[in-house]
Amino acid sequence: MRAALLAVAVVLSAVGCSTADTAQDGAAATAGYPRTVYNCGHDVVVDAPPQRAVSLNQSSTEILLSLGLADRMVGTATWTDPVRENLAADNATVPRLADNKPALETVLDVDPDLVTASFVGTLGTGGVADREALHTLGVPTYMSPSDCEGKIATSEDGARSTPLTMDLIYREITDLATIFDVPERGADLVAELRQRLDDVSQVAPGVDAAFWFSDTRTPYMAGCCGSPGVIAAHTGLRNVFDDTQEEWPQVSWETLAERDPDVLVLADLSRRTIEGDALESKIQFLESNPVTSQLDAVRERRYVVVNGADLNPSIRTVDGVEKVAEGLNRFGFSAPR
Repeated sequence: MRAALLAVAVVLSAVGCSTADTAQDGAAATAGYPRTVYNCGHDVVVDAPPQRAVSLNQSSTEILLSLGLADRMVGTATWTDPVRENLAADNATVPRLADNKPALETVLDVDPDLVTASFVGTLGTGGVADREALHTLGVPTYMSPSDCEGKIATSEDGARSTPLTMDLIYREITDLATIFDVPERGADLVAELRQRLDDVSQVAPGVDAAFWFSDTRTPYMAGCCGSPGVIAAHTGLRNVFDDTQEEWPQVSWETLAERDPDVLVLADLSRRTIEGDALESKIQFLESNPVTSQLDAVRERRYVVVNGADLNPSIRTVDGVEKVAEGLNRFGFSAPR
């Protein structure tokens, strides 16, 4: 009798599992899963909407948070600035695995079902791991198109063959919204960003500017074609280093002095890894150095302050446009000179 009951239990269990599997398969098929998104030379395949995502760069994190996905995130890493204020509450619910690049073991310990990144340097040689390595472990990855399309050198400070446009950011938002099955949220976020950019007129056509990211010894100044190029295009500025396709070329102070911009856009970085990260150190250097202290922008203290994240390809690029436009208006650059 016991043997018979056991046999029946096994059969019923098998039937039950089969029924449950069929129901799950049906639900997945209805939802359109498995779902594939082509991204930076890879097919990103997810069997269901991710529930345990890890984002390895601030820009990627802020997109996921903006899509209302904090409850489906189990870790973030690599921060340069405080999180955007409107995202702070949601961000506080997501564990921070590291302020900088975490070890691969740290990422795997939280059992992610998707890993996202903004830079090839994060998911590539010398980074947390190669995408292929994570795929081999069964973890799909997503890379921001802004760091793998239109670039001559696939690194954070590489050169671009074509200027960055917000369309790549919009695609990133749409792709992630597709992967997580929240397409309406993605469409709403893109529409909001488009409208904010439309609300900024070209306040300073013909005004010269330089965008200083960091380093007082050999400064990183923005070239033509990254996020500062988007900011310049929407505000009408002329970047004095728009003759280079490098995103962040290192230049001499003498070269900057020769080009003598009307305005300096200064990144205030929360990190403190090299001299010139903090706004205070930038201004102190500019006003005490014999070369830079003679710049028109320094003598007139025409500084526009942005976050470091505002100068990376991301939703924060729009913040950068708005901050620069406000600063230019404050200096009276509201019409062609």
